[in-house]
Amino acid sequence: MILLTVEGIGKSYGLKRLFEEVSFGIDDRDKIGIIGANGSGKSTLMKILAGAETPDAGKVMVSKEKKISYLPQDSPYNPEDTVLEAVLKSGDKVMALICEYELTLEALEHAEGDQTALIEKMTDLSHELDASGAWDLESNAKVVLGKLGLNDLTARMGTLSGGQRKRVALAHALVVPSDALILDEPTNHLDADSVEWLENYIKRYAGAVILITHDRYFLDRVATRMIELDGRTALTYTGGYASYLVQKAAEEEQAVRDERKRNALARQELEWMRTGAKARTTKQKARMQRAEALVYAPSKEKKQEMEIGFGAERLGNKIIEFHDVSKSYGEKKLLRDFDYMLEKGDRIGIIGPNGSGKTTLLEMIAGRVKPDSGRIEIGPTVKIGYYDQESRNLDDSKRVIEYIKEEAEQIKTKDGTLVSAAKMLERFLFSGAAQYNPIGNLSGGERRRLYLLRQLIGAPNVLLLDEPTNDLDIPTLRVLEDYLDTFPGCLVVVSHDRYILDRTVEHVFVFEDDGIVRRYPGNYSVYLEMKASVAAAEKSQPQKKEPAPQPKPSTPPVAASPKQRKLNSKEKRELEQLEQAIAEAEERQESINRELAAAGSDFEAVQRLGDELHKIQAKLDRDMTRWSELAELE
Repeated sequence: MILLTVEGIGKSYGLKRLFEEVSFGIDDRDKIGIIGANGSGKSTLMKILAGAETPDAGKVMVSKEKKISYLPQDSPYNPEDTVLEAVLKSGDKVMALICEYELTLEALEHAEGDQTALIEKMTDLSHELDASGAWDLESNAKVVLGKLGLNDLTARMGTLSGGQRKRVALAHALVVPSDALILDEPTNHLDADSVEWLENYIKRYAGAVILITHDRYFLDRVATRMIELDGRTALTYTGGYASYLVQKAAEEEQAVRDERKRNALARQELEWMRTGAKARTTKQKARMQRAEALVYAPSKEKKQEMEIGFGAERLGNKIIEFHDVSKSYGEKKLLRDFDYMLEKGDRIGIIGPNGSGKTTLLEMIAGRVKPDSGRIEIGPTVKIGYYDQESRNLDDSKRVIEYIKEEAEQIKTKDGTLVSAAKMLERFLFSGAAQYNPIGNLSGGERRRLYLLRQLIGAPNVLLLDEPTNDLDIPTLRVLEDYLDTFPGCLVVVSHDRYILDRTVEHVFVFEDDGIVRRYPGNYSVYLEMKASVAAAEKSQPQKKEPAPQPKPSTPPVAASPKQRKLNSKEKRELEQLEQAIAEAEERQESINRELAAAGSDFEAVQRLGDELHKIQAKLDRDMTRWSELAELE
């Protein structure tokens, strides 16, 4: 059943056209991901779908009596509301009833003296909730609040951080009764466990979902359709993110072939005209008109992509050393007796619940926060680039080009070439006119892209990235990941985004309870598999009376067998076979990618190759996990 229909909508801001003639329909069970570059109008499209903004042309029609719940990027809030009020306040009568019941219950818990009136009111409200069948909604609201880490329901909204307010707004969008969810960047400010929970929640949600997110794993596992805004209109693709990539590659390859064919025909027609053909007949006139049309037809405009081409300063043997470092805030222990020495080539991902101390660790490396005890030693050749969550040194009053020139008028690229600040801004997709905009006028994604440029132009050899995927679009993330693939220095990434952790890191540090940090080899997916294997092994073993000895908290241990041993002969043969199998699988992957590029519009071949590639990747992931386990014992 059609829930929402979009007919020929368009939108511009001043002279900037975001999109035009956008049309599509949304069924009541669709799960749709909206993607596109920063500035292509994704958030504006969501506002139009939610009825929060009006298109310049076209119309949006919503089926009668269907309710839409909308999460914007920046939700308005009353600073005096409690978390509970902010989540449950709604024009919906049942939600208002639940809110009144919860507030009465809270008042009863803190009441002194005669409580008769409150008890009677709560009893009446309880009967009304029974009659309206609202207890399931009330139970769902409490589950959502807990899963999003919103435990203090009496806290005032004005006292919360931006990330906490975002989670409150998300909780509100999820618990309000609705037939469709429109969610703009719902995964921002969530930890990895919360993202995984949200993924499963949306899969089970009975209505339609339209969402914007940079989390490509999330898109691939949730979306049944993708809509891409390309700076002109909207293009629709079936399936999740991986399916979109396959279709997009085939589409672009076909476009290259079409352009090549057009150029060849144009050359033929020009040659015919040069031979002195006389335009006496109708047929000859028509051919000359066709020649002119081919020659002057506009070729497809090549999409601009961000370019990152910075080198890194030489890194000495001593990099960053932690010696018995501890840090607490009040009663909460964030880091306990932490020891670690960064080595050349380290690529570390840091994960853990919100508030566990991940950002604090980066702040201590950057010298912004001091440890309570222990010491952090920084090597003499270390040059730190710190891409923090808040983009703290952005000055809204400065112009874009002034901000970059503060760091350098001339910027040295990887090949040694000197490039002006203006030229480098163009490479980061800031046109000549945009370079003179005040920073305060930039969108969230543009601000983050500018801040990223500022951190990279100094050629750091240790990069600290705190939630780098927040507010960056997917095309920018792909370019950043390509750069990080060949980054010669040390990389430390705090992120909830599983894709970037899988793509860029080789060890995972996990913040656990009471300030303990444990180290696991491999990327995030390997860590999850190892964690699942350990949990399964513990579950299968009978419980012992005495707890197993724990490693000393002063050393972040590798997650492996408590008692280290050597490989036996059978395991050595298995390791050799795995290495051969992995090499063959990677070679076949490259071969399939070449075949996909050649398949063009042969969608049957594309589908077959895509299925084979998926199976190979799944087996490769399993083999790599086992290889990591054996290699640790070698």
